[in-house]
Amino acid sequence: MKQRENWGGKMDFILTCIGYAVGLGNIWRFPYLCYKSGGGAFFIPYTIFLVLCGIPVFFLEVSYGQFSSLSPVAVWRMSPLFKGIGIGMVLVSSIVCIYYNVIIAWTLYYLVMSFQSVLPWSHCNNDWNTINCIDQQRSEMFAELSNSTIGSNMYENFTNTNLSYFFVNNTLREPGNISASEEYWTHHVLELSDGIEDLGPIRWQLLIALAMSWVLVFLCLFKGVKVLGKVMHFAAPFPYLVLLVLLIRGVTLPGALEGIKFYIIPRWEKLADFQVWGDAALQIFYSVGMGWGGIVTMASYNKFSHNVYRDSMMVPFINCGTSIFAGFVIFSVLGFMAHEAGVSVDKVVTEGPGLTFVAYPEAISKLPISPLWAVLFFLMLLTIGLDSQFGMFETMLSGAMDEFPKLFRNRKVIVTLISCFAEFLMGLACITKGGIYVLQVMDWYCASFSLMLISLAECLVIAYVYGTDRFLKDIELMIGYQPPRIWVYMWKYVTPIVIVFIWLFSVITLKPVTYGDYEYPPWAIGLGWSVGLVSLIPIPLCMVVQIYNEKGPILQRIKKLMKPAANWGPALPEDRKRYLNSLTFTHPELAEKMLAAEPEEKLPLDDTELSNSTPMVEKDTFSNV
Repeated sequence: MKQRENWGGKMDFILTCIGYAVGLGNIWRFPYLCYKSGGGAFFIPYTIFLVLCGIPVFFLEVSYGQFSSLSPVAVWRMSPLFKGIGIGMVLVSSIVCIYYNVIIAWTLYYLVMSFQSVLPWSHCNNDWNTINCIDQQRSEMFAELSNSTIGSNMYENFTNTNLSYFFVNNTLREPGNISASEEYWTHHVLELSDGIEDLGPIRWQLLIALAMSWVLVFLCLFKGVKVLGKVMHFAAPFPYLVLLVLLIRGVTLPGALEGIKFYIIPRWEKLADFQVWGDAALQIFYSVGMGWGGIVTMASYNKFSHNVYRDSMMVPFINCGTSIFAGFVIFSVLGFMAHEAGVSVDKVVTEGPGLTFVAYPEAISKLPISPLWAVLFFLMLLTIGLDSQFGMFETMLSGAMDEFPKLFRNRKVIVTLISCFAEFLMGLACITKGGIYVLQVMDWYCASFSLMLISLAECLVIAYVYGTDRFLKDIELMIGYQPPRIWVYMWKYVTPIVIVFIWLFSVITLKPVTYGDYEYPPWAIGLGWSVGLVSLIPIPLCMVVQIYNEKGPILQRIKKLMKPAANWGPALPEDRKRYLNSLTFTHPELAEKMLAAEPEEKLPLDDTELSNSTPMVEKDTFSNV
């Protein structure tokens, strides 16, 4: 059987982790959230929750992934009763991969369309434009009409309305008109239907884009993590280079400083708002990548002695710093848009697809050499999206190959190909005319409550079943020293309490999903909840199955399944030998069971090595099981 891979270089893991954690949400959600929640004041709760929740869970997942060299499913050899947690992680990543690559397909389509001398979303002379379309030329014409008495009367008589210009969806216009960039998005790219009840046919342009997106994923992953690591040497730093170029261009635009002021000037009174603290906690939870299984997967390809503690302190801060940096880029351009329209910045602020596929493209279309800036912007979005997609999809692949190594590990190419094709087929509903409704329902319910409960479960199991002292000893075995004991209190008390707070906040503030003014029918909401529960069902289900398959009285079965399996621990013989030596003093019964399961010639233990093992000082509740 083929041995499990390692990263090809020291920087591969860090770059891949950064690429995985820095997703589209850093670009299209954080800047808006920061503006809405008090500007610079939002950085305070954001940083607090990073320290209390983001870093501890990141450190936890990286550590047990690297220690075992196993993916999120197989890693639960540490406590087989809770194997469902790992299956839940893989299912979350698998579901999100379906629609996340659709967003990448939209980005790829915009990128290709940017290679034109005149950007197609910059004017109203396309076949898909309606009589309500308004571009910069028409906006200036209407403004001139409104400034003249004759023109105003003529226009007023023609429309039977009062001229009342305002800025909605990022263009100055009369009520009822739609910007050229928004019509391009809704009437051409999406060909948006009236609702999820009317999916309509597949958009052939998006079909090609989605197929190409999956081809890119396949080409970067089918050869394994060594190739992926080399790809990330370009894909991870490239977005930062583009963001820097866009920032330099952005701050030179008129109105840019006004936009940046809106972004960073603190509004301290907002810190008294419960909503601000809840939003900060949620944003940390999603942006760091907790509960998805990707962090565990990436860490499992590290060498056993890799300094996991250093990386755990570094990567989350880089991720959050990227969000803050991206805010300067976005708001410098939004300030320019507000200046051009003669309105305040708060009239142009938006988030989500409305920012990346309507607002920002419209701003770019007003710049000199606009195709160049469009290509850079969408190429940046493409690399950011693919970086995250690589991590989620590799989580799914490694989950299958580690669970069934004899069946899959020597067939990486065919497993990757079949998985890509299957996910491509499942994503077809998202590229119909009503596809964005399907995508929004999946996103709203799949990656929210389930992630929080999965993260809470893994934290509690490590802290109270496996034992934090044992866990710190495992980390010491890898890096040569034991991290400060403050992590014991974080994993046992602080972080679980914070996750419960985030979950309660989500429940209290939960609102029915809507798309603009469109409200989803009850069956669509029910379907969304069903998809969200798919990743949670394995946790209790696996418990029942594991207990049923075990022999003996029920309590004895449970106690046995809470203990590490005989094949738990480091993968390489020399590392495993050191691990079993240390267990001889701290958990002799477990060491004896593991030794009995090992080939005799593989792990010779001598008295010198046994005497050099360091005993554990104390044990946690259940840590002796």
